[in-house]
Amino acid sequence: MLWLYILIGVLALIAGLAIGFFIARRYMMTYLKNNPPINEQMLKMMMMQMGMKPSQKKINQMMAAMNKQQGK
Repeated sequence: MLWLYILIGVLALIAGLAIGFFIARRYMMTYLKNNPPINEQMLKMMMMQMGMKPSQKKINQMMAAMNKQQGK
């Protein structure tokens, strides 16, 4: 009878892990769809809206700084 409780516990653990994985995956896909990561084109548009004339060097510097910040 004890082995039955252990088996049910292991199966519940596996099912919980699988369900949690798929819920987390769906959440991240929805989040990235609604909030895409910033790219060079978006950065260029933001700089132009702020009244700056973006050069490729400045864009590259800002992208490197943002990637470094995200890495921490």
